[in-house]
This record gives sequence, structure tokens and C-alpha cells, in this order.
Amino acid sequence: MAVVIGGSGGIGRVVCQRLAQCGCDVALTYRRNEQKAAEVAAMVVQIGQRADSQPLDLTDPAAVEHYYQHVVGRFGRIHSLVVATGADIRMDYLSNISVEEWRSTIVNDLVGFFNAVKLVLPHLRAGGGGSIVALSSAAMARHSPMDILSTGPKGGIESVVRAVAREEGRYGIRANSVGLGAIDTGLMDRVWAHLSPEASDAMRHGVPLRRIGKADEAADAIVFLASERSAFTTGQRLVLDGGFST
Repeated sequence: MAVVIGGSGGIGRVVCQRLAQCGCDVALTYRRNEQKAAEVAAMVVQIGQRADSQPLDLTDPAAVEHYYQHVVGRFGRIHSLVVATGADIRMDYLSNISVEEWRSTIVNDLVGFFNAVKLVLPHLRAGGGGSIVALSSAAMARHSPMDILSTGPKGGIESVVRAVAREEGRYGIRANSVGLGAIDTGLMDRVWAHLSPEASDAMRHGVPLRRIGKADEAADAIVFLASERSAFTTGQRLVLDGGFST
């Protein structure tokens, strides 16, 4: 069983599809959009795999633990965890960001990720190992102005990924991340809305491949890291940004 946190989102949806096409049953979570999550679950079933869709608040550790127990009780084992959450991050200069907004972002993104990873570890160990894949940002290598609400938590997420890789490898557990650049999803549309036309054009032209990425390209990389095809890969960040960070 593969668990996809944020499986109703633009990238999460395609990840669920790819996992099902590879023969995996899929348990996906959502925060608010029950209808989209139900559509993704129906798609997985149509492909021929079992599916489960549940709401989940990652900031509530008791809810996260209860969710994993539900998945194991229904499907028997978790072998992969993909954290594909993508909050609607506001772009602004650090000097304009309030302490309250910063604290909320850290709790929702970083603390939520920590809960998802920490509480799945006993289940992965019990199954003889598994894989964790996190969505990160290509801006970790090349920081962009007004992006601290995204890159700040992502720095912590990268540290958690490396800690798991170092500490849990003896149990057969791998952890990696995918550093995404501009990807054509609904979230990216909201990013463009925060930028002036000049800034949007500059971002697009700053990509050597002269285009933004596609959701299926991101999903293929995520599923690769979740699969046995990357069995000797752990603690790494695979960057998909069209060359932006070079």
C-alpha cells in the first residue's frame, strides 16, 4: 500500500495514477476537497487497484497515528509514503511577513511533515522497510526573492529527509525528496497571480529549457524514488526545474 498525503492536488493526483498503474493500492488524504479526492480514488479503482480516501490534518499527531492504523487495518501494510502537500503560499519579502504568518507556515508545512514521517516509521519497520518521498523546492539551491514562506519550511523538510536516511537505513527505509521548480498545476497559477507580468516573464525566461514543468513529469520522478528502481538511493534530492538552479 502506498500512502499519498495530498493526493487530491495537481501533482498528488498524477502520483496516485502512476502508482496504481504500477500495481499499487493507494490510500490518499486531503484537507478540504473531498470531491476531488473521491475522483482520484475512483480513478485508482478504475485502473484496477484498491483505493482509500480520508481527510487528514497533519498538524494533529493523534489524527495522523489513527489514520495510519486505519490504513494498516484495511490494507495490511504500508510500503511507501509520498508527502505531496502544497499549501497556498503567499509570495512576499521577508520584511513584510508577520511572525504569526511565519509560525503558521512552519506548523502547517514543517511540523505536519514531521508528524507524517515520524509516525509512519513504526509501520514501515514492521513491514521490513519502505520508501518516503517528500516534495521540496528547487529554490533550495537557487533562492528567489519573495519565496521564504516556501523555502523556509522546505529547508527543515530536507533535514528531516536526511535524518531518516541516515537513521532508518538499517531498517530498510529510504528517504528522498524531489526539488520542484515551476510546475504547471493549480498551485502555480496562484503563484503567478502574486507576481507582476514582468516578474512572471523573467521567471519563465530564467529556465534554460524555456518552459515550466508538467505534473506528470514531477509524478514520474516521485514514483521512481518510491519504487524499487531506486533501491540504492537514499538521502538525496532530485531536482526537476528545467535547469533553473544551474
